[in-house]
Amino acid sequence: MKKKTKILIILSIIISIMILLFGILKIQNFILKKIYKTQYSEYVYKYSEQNNIDPLLTFAIIKAESNFNRNIKSKSGAIGLMQLMESTALEEAEEVNEEIVVTESLYNPEVNIKIGTKYYAKLMKKYDNYLVALAAYNAGIGNVDNWIEQGIIKQDGSDIENIPFKETNNYVRKIVRDYKIYQELYIKEKR
Repeated sequence: MKKKTKILIILSIIISIMILLFGILKIQNFILKKIYKTQYSEYVYKYSEQNNIDPLLTFAIIKAESNFNRNIKSKSGAIGLMQLMESTALEEAEEVNEEIVVTESLYNPEVNIKIGTKYYAKLMKKYDNYLVALAAYNAGIGNVDNWIEQGIIKQDGSDIENIPFKETNNYVRKIVRDYKIYQELYIKEKR
């Protein structure tokens, strides 16, 4: 009897600990999902898929660029969720048949995500590497082309840590980190 009782007590303790840990993990995921949002998902999924971009990467870009604040404008003039420069947005808008009447159109989440994902897809096509494309999204095509030409970074992204602009270097690292967190949080959910 004593041996069975000990086994039952040990099993009860193990089960209690597992239930407690599961509860803590659920709370942790709940909190992380508040930080790693999926706002505007209808537009993110629609336009990411149209442009062959993982929607979770688009969420990571939006988080880094604006933290989902659709009304934000940077000191350099970048606008909205995906922080588009007006000149870039006007160029890309023509390609997606989106009429931008005024700069204010870029504050519209659907317009901003539609144009932002199209632009990122163009960078992916040019560089064929999502890390290098992220660097170009932040620092500009001209800078990234110069870095590749000068051998500072490789087009395959294998030495992306050599990005000379501290802001861009941190930007790429942040998005990679956030992208992994988005995958952990939201891919598990679909399994």
